[in-house]
Amino acid sequence: MRIGIDARMYGPMHSGIGRYVEQLIAHLGQIPSEHEFVVFLKKEAFDLFVLPNTKWKKVLADIHWYGVDEQLHLTSLIKQEDVDLMHFPHWNVPIMYRDPFVVTIHDLIMFHYARQDASTHGPAVYFIKDRLHRHIVKSAATRAKHVFATSEFTKHDIVETLHIDSAKISVTYQAPLTISNKQLTINNLAKKFHIDSPYVLYVGNAYPHKNLETLIDAWKVCSREYPEYQLVFAGKESPWYETLKNNARGIGNIVFTGYVDDSELVQLYQNARLYVFPSLYEGFGLPPLEAMAYGVPVISSSASCLPETLGNAALYFDPTDASDIVRALHEGIRNEDLRYTLRKNAKDELARYSWNTLAKRTFATYIAVLQ
Repeated sequence: MRIGIDARMYGPMHSGIGRYVEQLIAHLGQIPSEHEFVVFLKKEAFDLFVLPNTKWKKVLADIHWYGVDEQLHLTSLIKQEDVDLMHFPHWNVPIMYRDPFVVTIHDLIMFHYARQDASTHGPAVYFIKDRLHRHIVKSAATRAKHVFATSEFTKHDIVETLHIDSAKISVTYQAPLTISNKQLTINNLAKKFHIDSPYVLYVGNAYPHKNLETLIDAWKVCSREYPEYQLVFAGKESPWYETLKNNARGIGNIVFTGYVDDSELVQLYQNARLYVFPSLYEGFGLPPLEAMAYGVPVISSSASCLPETLGNAALYFDPTDASDIVRALHEGIRNEDLRYTLRKNAKDELARYSWNTLAKRTFATYIAVLQ
């Protein structure tokens, strides 16, 4: 069997999906198999990508996602490689692709929080693109031989929102990554990011559903009690982060780092006093698990999949209530018994997650689909 993987989003630069593709391929490559794999990559990752073994081949597919080129040219490129099964790790499957494929759906955010202010386009263009994207997601899930969901919450959402048979969907949990480097210290952070106090950390983008405006409202209250603390936002620059910066003006001790590489992210996690995740909607929620893996106590929104993902290792709050976020911040900063319990529980929760297990279940599904 010849299996294709759309790896155009490969690597950490493309956030959660990029990391998923990266780790899926790395661990599939460790599974003994006579099957062949073809990896389709954009130019930016093509030369850097190392084939796991001789059964793997890489193909240049320098086609950007969500565009006309993807719809018109990706299918013919894949057909040239004569794959028996294609894995699309995101919902952007070309409408005209008619050969067997499986798809990973990480979330259905556009169906629940499709707000105009989450787009840089004007109203007319936004409306058209939004409707087209919804159609592509529905079409991909309907035509797929199998759908991988990131959580039981997401699986249920796919069933209820897209009306897909639950028997066709399986849940494959992702896992946090940790990088060991004991030489990293707070001094590095102070020099580059001006972080020179105990701090509460958020890692991720600033899309509206991330609910960071409410977190800033809560921090405005909390910073009066903890003036020595900083609130640190680590995420790639974007129009939404610019809006957030404007909203944060005049509120003390808030730091925006911009994009950070893996080694800098490790520093941020290792030295944080507390991690906060105020999101209104997630398909899995990897950043708080990463924080747990570095021993950072986590306070989190109680919305969507997060109680499923984080289990007993987080203190939860109502993400729509700034005063409840203030309560959780206070407990997470000051309550040492709680902080100890959260760290202890995190070890049990993290044991549920493994990229190895994800790859083995994914590979078994490839085989089952074509039998």
